[in-house]
Formats: sequence, structure tokens, C-alpha cells
Amino acid sequence: MHPGRQLAVLGALFVVLYLLVFFAGGASGSFTDRLHPKLGLDLVGGTQATYIASVEGNQVPPKANMEQARDIIEERVNALGVSEAEVVIQGDRNIVVSLAGKADDQLKDLSQAAQMRFRMVVGATGDASAVALNPPTAQPSAPASAPGSAPASAPASGGASAPAVGSSPSTGGQGGGAPAPSATPSAPAPTPSAAADAPVSADTQQQRDAVEKKIGAAAWSAAEKLTAPVDLSADPKAGLPFANFGKLSGDEVNVLTPQMQFNVPTIGCRQLEDRPNGAIDAVGSQAVACYQGGKVLLDKAPVVGEDISKASPQLDQQTGQWVVSLDFTSAGSAKWAALTRQAFEATSSAPCFVAAQSLYGQVDHCAVAVVLDKNVISAPQIQGVLTGTSQITGQFNSGSARQLADQLNFGALPVTFSSGPAQTVSATLGIQQLQAGLLAAAIGMGLVAIYAFFYYRLLGSVIFLSLILSGLLTFGALVFLGRTMGFTLTLAGIAGFIVSLGVAADSFVIYFERLKDEIHEGRSPRSAVPRAWARARRTIISANTITILAAVVLYIVSVGAVQGFAFALGLSTVLDLVVVFLFRHPIMTMFARTKAFLSPRVSGLGRVLRNATTDPKEA
Repeated sequence: MHPGRQLAVLGALFVVLYLLVFFAGGASGSFTDRLHPKLGLDLVGGTQATYIASVEGNQVPPKANMEQARDIIEERVNALGVSEAEVVIQGDRNIVVSLAGKADDQLKDLSQAAQMRFRMVVGATGDASAVALNPPTAQPSAPASAPGSAPASAPASGGASAPAVGSSPSTGGQGGGAPAPSATPSAPAPTPSAAADAPVSADTQQQRDAVEKKIGAAAWSAAEKLTAPVDLSADPKAGLPFANFGKLSGDEVNVLTPQMQFNVPTIGCRQLEDRPNGAIDAVGSQAVACYQGGKVLLDKAPVVGEDISKASPQLDQQTGQWVVSLDFTSAGSAKWAALTRQAFEATSSAPCFVAAQSLYGQVDHCAVAVVLDKNVISAPQIQGVLTGTSQITGQFNSGSARQLADQLNFGALPVTFSSGPAQTVSATLGIQQLQAGLLAAAIGMGLVAIYAFFYYRLLGSVIFLSLILSGLLTFGALVFLGRTMGFTLTLAGIAGFIVSLGVAADSFVIYFERLKDEIHEGRSPRSAVPRAWARARRTIISANTITILAAVVLYIVSVGAVQGFAFALGLSTVLDLVVVFLFRHPIMTMFARTKAFLSPRVSGLGRVLRNATTDPKEA
């Protein structure tokens, strides 16, 4: 064999790995900073966030729903990488998520319900709350354009300022990027007959009665009689009778009918966005949301997230922008085709057509809003009957597109959550544990090295160098995987690496004892090395394969810290095999050609070599 070639391959592997460590995967900072692995919550501290389940009537959510919600949130966390997040249920209605380090940005979206709804836009008006509450007195003609040009607030859009939904190029949709709707639509959007109030629970009716008392009977009665948004262009003071509606909180606005939320001019986007999670999830009733700084009235939702079979982030080759591609189920595809047909074939007198004109000016067809939880992601015009794969497009990046796709794939949360207390976990104890873990690893390696040098002498240097090289490979892999796929090193992972030292030592014993057997059978040391390797190789591979399989099974069936232990054990075992083939056997071949290898005192072969020699002096 040519050991130099294998050693060159190993050297090239080290060069590539550490080039990736220092210059790839978003590496930044000094060279020392780039060598820091990503440490877990138990080592460096981190963030704990609590999510509180909110159920109508303050009821306790079913246990099965809480378990399903925990699984979905854990899948969303794991989609970020092998982060070993802890997701546990506390009490009847709390889910606690713990992530290492500064994880505020990762935690804030985990509890989003991810309820996807597709609704026809049947009304659009500007957010005129500021003008309605503070009408100008000096120049009454000015307010007509003020609400549209200076909306009170802009809606959140899930990572895209004006996305659109589309399909294949021949049937694509268009939408995002249109100007914000004016406070006075080009024609008032009539309330369709289908907007009749759905039956309300006794609890909701009780809350409405409380709001009516707060507003006043006269203002409430006037609001109930509205069939279209109040036109402030004719009389800027027309909104003053509804001034008390501007004092309502998001929870109070939520109990109002959609027609009140849409038609009352003093109810603005700030209040609508402050409504609780799940405010517009009901598929059987109309809903009001904010879009591009104005209010939109949305029809019932014939197509929902459960009608989507698969969502995937893709990079559009034509535009170079990230999109989320949607494949519908067979039933969902039929529903989607019916909805887009209704939008495409609507006449110019239909409420949805008037609403589209208010949003985009000159239009040809109605618009369908893509709603995620409380946010309208896009409200595109429908340019044809869509039956195939559709797309949600907009100013997504790879992260936000994948996040939305993961939310849709994993499913919507069966329980609506509100954010509870968040706290920072101290790293003081973790640092002590890390020091103890590293000390244990050092002691373990030291004991193996002492035993190896005492029992195998020169051959012990092979063991020691192999462990050093395996450790360097493992460390580089840890840093790179932590930066690219989110692998987090915890105490359990350190335990896995320490256990791998014993696995590595086993392969040495197998090889060296096989070498002694070959010499004992009468072969010379130099000829015994390749023959011992050929016989020991299968045993070494079998033993390490069993360890790797055990680690894989343990990783699949376990969660949390145990999963980290399994990953660390499997990774270090694989890298140990790389060192066995690219370093241990080649270096042994080179040692076999030296005089020191033929000396019983130096080589470590001891009595076996003395019995095999023909030199009487050495015998």
C-alpha cells in the first residue's frame, strides 16, 4: 500500500473542514470567535418563554389538544436545526419553550396559530380613525385625502410587505404593491346578504352588552344601522357620534360584528391588530382585517389551511425571489378552483369588484385575500381559474419562506396561545457543568493515553495521535454544524463524546491484539501488519456500525438531551472510522518499516516479538 496517499487525503479533509469553519456558514468575528461551538441551554444559559392557551369562556383546553400543540411547536423549533430545545407542558394551559442563547427572534413566532384562510375581499376602506376623532376645522375640504395618505398604522405581513398569490404563468395572480386604499372608496361597498350575523354564544352576547353600555345606546344603535363605511369626505365631523368606539380595546372590538368593525370610522387598524389571537379564524362568518394601511372586509373562508397538502419554499427562477409553493389536496383543489372562478367571473356590480377597485384602481376581476392568523399576507386579483399549484409570493427571504412553509406543513395549532412571561436562564451553573464535563473528558483521554503508553509503548503513540486527530475532526464538525444546521452542544453531547473514547479504544485493542496473534503464528512484524489489518478491519467496522445504528435508533425514538447524546455518539464514531482508515492503518504501515518497531522494548509487542525473533541476543 501507499500510506502517504491516505495521509494526504486526511490532511486535505482537515484543510477543507477548517476552511469551512473559518470562512463558510456565516462565519464572522475574529478567528477565535469562529472556533466557538454553539452551546446549549444547560451550558450557557438562554431564554425561556411561556405560552398560555386561551379558550373561549376561559375553559381548560383538552389534554389531547395541548399534546398536539406541543408536538407542533417542537416541530417548528426543530425545523430551525438540531437545537435541542426543551418544549414541555406545564399545568393545564401552559407550554414552556427553552432555547439556548439569545433566542427572542426564534421564540416570538413559535406560538402563531398558523391558521391559513382564503377569503374574498368584499369591502375596502381607509383607516380613517385619526380623522374621525380629530376632524379639521379650518379647512373642511382637506380630510378627503388625509386618511388614505397617512394611515394610522400598517398591518404586519408575515415577512413580506406586499406579497401576492399566483399559479402557473398563464393563470397567475397579481396584487402586492398597490397603493393603500383611500378613506373614501370609489363606490361604497355594500354589505352582502351573506353577511348576516352568525349565532353568538351567551358569553359573547354578554360581552357585547357590556360594550354597548360603555359606548352608549345612541352610538350603538347608529353603528348597527350602518350598511357602508361613513363617508368623511362630505362631512368630516360625521365620525364624532362614534367617538367612544375609538376608546375600545382590542378585546372589546373583537366582540363587535364584522360590519361594525368595518363601517364605524373611529375603529382603526391599531385596535384591529390588538384583537386576541384567533380573532378571525371562524370560517363560517365574515371578518375584518387591515391591509396596506386600510381596512378590508373579508367574506367567509371556503378554502383553509387543511386543504393544502404540501407547502415548500422555492426560489423563483424568473424573478429571483423566494416564494412559497402550495399544493392542494384533491378536495382542496376543487374548493380553490371554485373560489377563483367566483372571483374571476364576478360582474362589475359585485361587492368584491367594487372592493378591488378601492384597493387597486382600475381592475378586471375580484381579489382573494390570503390570511394567516390575523394578517392579510396578500390580496391579489384573480386572473383566471386556478386549478394547479399556486404560490404565495412577496419580499420573502429563505428564512421567512421556510418558516411559513413549515407552519403550513406541520399544521395549525389546535389551541390559540397568548405570550406569557419570558425569562433569561443564568449560565453560572452551566459554566461549572461545562468545566466539569471538559475535565472529565480530559481525565478520560489522559487515562486512555497512560494505559496505551504503558501497555503498547510505541504503539501507544498511534493511539494518542489518533485520539487527537479524532478530537480535532469532531471539534471542527461541531463548530460547522452548530453554525449551519443549529447543532447545540449540551452536557449530554459531551457525555456522548466521552463514551466515544471507549469505542475508539476498542478498535485499537482489536487491531493490536490481532497483530500479536499474527506474529505469534510465526510471521514477521512487517508482514503481520497488513495481514492483521485485513483480519481486524471487518471486526472494527462491524463494532462501529453497531454503535452507529444504536445511536441512530436512539436519536429517532428520543427527544431533547437524549437525542443530543445519540447525535454526538454517532458523529464521533463515524469520524473515528475516518481516522482508522486514513491514519491508523497507514501510520502502522510506516512504523513497520522502522527499526524501533522490531525492538520488543520499544514497539510494545514485548514477549510475542521476542518469541518470534531468530536473533539469540534479542531472544
